Amino acid sequence: MSRFGYLPHTEEDREEMLRALGIGSVEDLFRDIPASVRLASELDLPRPMPELELAKHMEGLAAKNTHLGQLVSFLGAGAYEHYQPSVVDAIISRSEFYTSYTPYQPEMSQGLLQAIFEYQTMIAELTGTDIANASMYDGVTALAEAALVACQHTRREKVVVSATLHPDARRVLETYANGQSIRLQTVGHHEGRVDMELLAASLDEDTACVCVQYPNFFGAIEDVRAIAEMAHARGALLVVQTYPIALGLLEAPGKLGADIVVAEGQPLGISLSYGGPYLGVMAVQEFLMRRIPGRLVGETTDAEGRRGYVLTLQAREQHIRREKATSNICTNQSLCAIAATVFLSYLGKEGLQELARQNYHKAHYFRSRLLTVPGVEPLVDAPFFNEFAIRVPRSVPEVQRAMLERGYLFGYDLGKDDSALDGGLLIAATEVRTREEMDGAVAALKEVLSQ
Repeated sequence: MSRFGYLPHTEEDREEMLRALGIGSVEDLFRDIPASVRLASELDLPRPMPELELAKHMEGLAAKNTHLGQLVSFLGAGAYEHYQPSVVDAIISRSEFYTSYTPYQPEMSQGLLQAIFEYQTMIAELTGTDIANASMYDGVTALAEAALVACQHTRREKVVVSATLHPDARRVLETYANGQSIRLQTVGHHEGRVDMELLAASLDEDTACVCVQYPNFFGAIEDVRAIAEMAHARGALLVVQTYPIALGLLEAPGKLGADIVVAEGQPLGISLSYGGPYLGVMAVQEFLMRRIPGRLVGETTDAEGRRGYVLTLQAREQHIRREKATSNICTNQSLCAIAATVFLSYLGKEGLQELARQNYHKAHYFRSRLLTVPGVEPLVDAPFFNEFAIRVPRSVPEVQRAMLERGYLFGYDLGKDDSALDGGLLIAATEVRTREEMDGAVAALKEVLSQ
């Protein structure tokens, strides 16, 4: 083995390449870089390992991780453990999908374009909107792009953001706003839902849109219809970030007045995967068709009348319009979008409704049992779907560590984002949790809090 590790080139190969380049050594490739800024010593790397030894070493490192097959997880806060039907991986692993790069030209694979078209159709139906794009990078960047769309459409610069929006989403919005002429105004919450009086007072003639989450970061269900009416009365748009599984039970945001609906599509058959890749969902009402970023697949017919699929309305895209484009997003998460399509197709309407019901009932059962533990109180007491906030009488990190030792990944520490929420825990219970697991967690929490 050479000192270059597992690179397959022999010394003879390297000598041949150097002769072809007309140089005497690899160091000659860097002769234009001043010696004063070059690294003068060897890289501090461990010695090379034979393949068998390396495999054992990597297995040992991997064994230090604790995965969800070893823990009972009640952690949500934007990424959720849902059951992944085996058919999802079976289909997206087919070479026709797995090796396909994002299509840039209309003449690319009809099969891939049709799959994306089906995805767009399902997302539009699920969100109650007219049009969905071929997907974005993830849910939070989809939200930020939605705010840009609202500002461009209304020619206004102010974006009103609910404090019940996910903190990560608000931080991404701030990053986008720093590079644009956008002013953000955050509206506080009352008992875990957006304060409607403060919201009304924040709206003015320069408001481009209102951004809310449904269900919100605390798991509570916002009154989307009332917020939509309030925003529209001032000429502003309503952007709703939603949880796609909840839409199997809750009314679609588009039916309640949302102009733009975005979501993190990870719950739609996509693995948690240490945080990605995920799927940014974006759907809009028809009047925003020419402003929606990313790509759209349209259905058409060819010269012989046969059905076909093409990328359409590309003139708005960054790779054509350049500085005049409405967004720099000119690609999409094709494979993740196809996974969501397979997932939704496999479940169907009734299956998605049943999945949502299981999430709803299991979370409500778990919350009722947790509130029997001495010292545990509701942090937010509002209608919720499968996620809820409680307060514990001990330090949350201490409680989480003790619960982890007992095999439970016990929620999200709300105090990390807001010191006023110290002692608060955001708990999620999805369809994968059993009654025995939830009862076991309740017993473990009683033991932890009694110590």
